[in-house]
Amino acid sequence: MSSGNDCRPQTFSKPALSEKEAAELVARVFGLKVSWLRPLPSYDDQNFHVCVSGNNHGAEGADEYVLKITNSEDSREPDLIQVQTQAMMFLSAEGFPSATPCLTKDGAIMSLESGDTGNKKHMVRLLTYLPGTPVAKIATNAQILYEIGKVAASLDKVLAEKFHHPAVKSLHRGQFIWNLANVPLLEQYIDALGQNKYRAVVEQVIEQFKGTVIPKLSSFRACINHGDLNDHNILVDSSSASLENPQYRVSGILDFSDMSYGYYVFEVAIAIMYMMIESPDPLGVGGHVLAGFESVVPLTAEERGALFLLVCGRFAQSLVIAAHTALLYPENKEYLMITAKTGWKHLMTMFEMGQEAVEKKWFETALAYTHCAPA
Repeated sequence: MSSGNDCRPQTFSKPALSEKEAAELVARVFGLKVSWLRPLPSYDDQNFHVCVSGNNHGAEGADEYVLKITNSEDSREPDLIQVQTQAMMFLSAEGFPSATPCLTKDGAIMSLESGDTGNKKHMVRLLTYLPGTPVAKIATNAQILYEIGKVAASLDKVLAEKFHHPAVKSLHRGQFIWNLANVPLLEQYIDALGQNKYRAVVEQVIEQFKGTVIPKLSSFRACINHGDLNDHNILVDSSSASLENPQYRVSGILDFSDMSYGYYVFEVAIAIMYMMIESPDPLGVGGHVLAGFESVVPLTAEERGALFLLVCGRFAQSLVIAAHTALLYPENKEYLMITAKTGWKHLMTMFEMGQEAVEKKWFETALAYTHCAPA
């Protein structure tokens, strides 16, 4: 759910190609004939699910893709998009279920194309389509929550230890609004909430974040974060026939546009927050995700101590930026406010319970995994 490097979501120009224009783009840039396409929901880019016929140029055996047309602001950062795409290719080669790009007719992984209005330019990629069901559409259980935590840690670890690219420094996105270190930047968008109890809680989150998390950042272990492992960006399929106790596996990891340098503890906090959204037991989620994460990368005491406020901080980011962006783009309000439907309730509940009680629940659940196999 990217909103830009320069912390100015209002400067964005979300692409608005028609289906006919999108099909023509696929033919012109990638040399593929579209059988059908349909729009996919998106935050600030434009995405289409594309099926092609007579595929001679794309990935071997593939006939379904996602056409990703990047917003005009992010399209000004070709090095960043290049690194993100190369990271996806690297992860796929390492065995992670991430998409890979179909090459253009010129043999490139992306192409800068004129936009739909004025002189705007948009970076265009055609990515392999990953089958599976978004986590948002299943009833999550302890097994898949543990698995998601494990995948999140494994992904960050392999990127930190083995991923190299000449432009990797572009992932140092100092003012990127979605990096968890930048929760204090929300102050310039908080007016979108109006004056109410929700704003008061967000203001408390920001102040506590500035006082207790920011001073500790130097003690956290750094890595490259995916940054947006939400319940729509993780796909799963069921590996068992049991309807009562399905066993899931992660079959797809989508949308690397929020990748940036951060810290291991950021990734687990982000995953916990988004897995809470649709859960019938939101406060019970954290322990299972944490246990999976710590089976690969155990957190230090300092990192664990920041987890509560980091989860609250991600709720604040999602809710404030969604409210701000929905004022600018009311036509996309339904998608922008998905998290808000339950997010405010969960954030308020966390604050009412308090850090000590929430942490006790998370840490006791995670501890139980050290005495037995994952549920």
